[in-house]
Amino acid sequence: MAKEDYYEILSCSRSASPDELKKAYRKKAKELHPDRNSDNPKAEEQFKSVNEAYDILRDPEKRSAYDRFGHAAFEGGTSNSGFRSSGQTGDFGSAFSDVFEDLFGDFMGSSSRRGPQRASRGSDLRYNLNINLTEAYKGKKTIINVPSAVTCDSCSGVGSEGGIEATNCPTCAGIGKVRAQQGFFTVERGCPTCAGKGKIIKNPCKNCSGQGRVEKERKLNVTIPPGVETGTRIRLANEGEAGLRGGQNGDLYIFVEVSQHQIFERDSQDLFCKIPISMITAALGGELEAPTLDGGKSRVKVPNGVQSGKRLRLKGKGMPSLRGNNFGDLYVELEVETPVNLTSEQKNLLMEFQKIGVNNNPAESNFFSRVKRFWDDLT
Repeated sequence: MAKEDYYEILSCSRSASPDELKKAYRKKAKELHPDRNSDNPKAEEQFKSVNEAYDILRDPEKRSAYDRFGHAAFEGGTSNSGFRSSGQTGDFGSAFSDVFEDLFGDFMGSSSRRGPQRASRGSDLRYNLNINLTEAYKGKKTIINVPSAVTCDSCSGVGSEGGIEATNCPTCAGIGKVRAQQGFFTVERGCPTCAGKGKIIKNPCKNCSGQGRVEKERKLNVTIPPGVETGTRIRLANEGEAGLRGGQNGDLYIFVEVSQHQIFERDSQDLFCKIPISMITAALGGELEAPTLDGGKSRVKVPNGVQSGKRLRLKGKGMPSLRGNNFGDLYVELEVETPVNLTSEQKNLLMEFQKIGVNNNPAESNFFSRVKRFWDDLT
């Protein structure tokens, strides 16, 4: 029985380009794969024919011989054309693997697409830095100790004695992965000889055991800018973990945490400070000195008759902006303090004041007037 024409098997013309052949093969392979045609007993044989056809036509020399002599170019072992029968080569797996990732990439996962793992970037590092509110206001220069992997000085990060470059792995020829034929599938795995790196170090560095880096604590000078707050992240490029075998360093991220202050509370760029005042100052008014975070003082005028909770604003006395030259505000919250430990004379004076006081407590009078109306409405 005459063999079917290879071009007809792939459903493409004799003038098809290599890309067109590949597209035609991909389409046919999807349609006829045995795993997708369990109910078609002829699918396996048809699938073999598709692979055989593509294995011949994808090779320019084999295709030329086929175009000239047809199937006779590959019959009877070695022909005048110099090619062996495709049935004897068993190379259809390599043809199939040419588009294997396109057909079954999602099934196999992204690992089949990765190249050799040679030099790799180092990991990013995190350092938590605690500072107080004054340091956050003024900024700070400090030295931190960072335990990390650093480039090995003995081999300059290469991983081999004397800094000699690694050679291509003889098993995978530097690709980092090998292929094995299993039935109709070509399975691709990481090279067992070089562990997928594609390179072999014949004489590993004794100092770093061939890794190109060693564990070491480093001292770094760090500048914390004014205006930082809890959660601020500062990136120091290339100050993270050293890359493997000469790869790029990672980055170091400093996360700032600002501790609570004994006097001031912070809300973004604004500061708040509670200052107690005497009942006399609240009634008659006066002045007080409010502390500021820069270590100075600001005179604040207290209006007469002020109540607890009154806020007085000091413009520009808050925190500096992290990005810009402006400052927030300082809000002084007044707390009227009730006198304690009164002497008999003080008590008598207050009682006299209460007797002669008229409309000195409007909030109290207003509240109890509303209470009286509430009770009257219930009756």
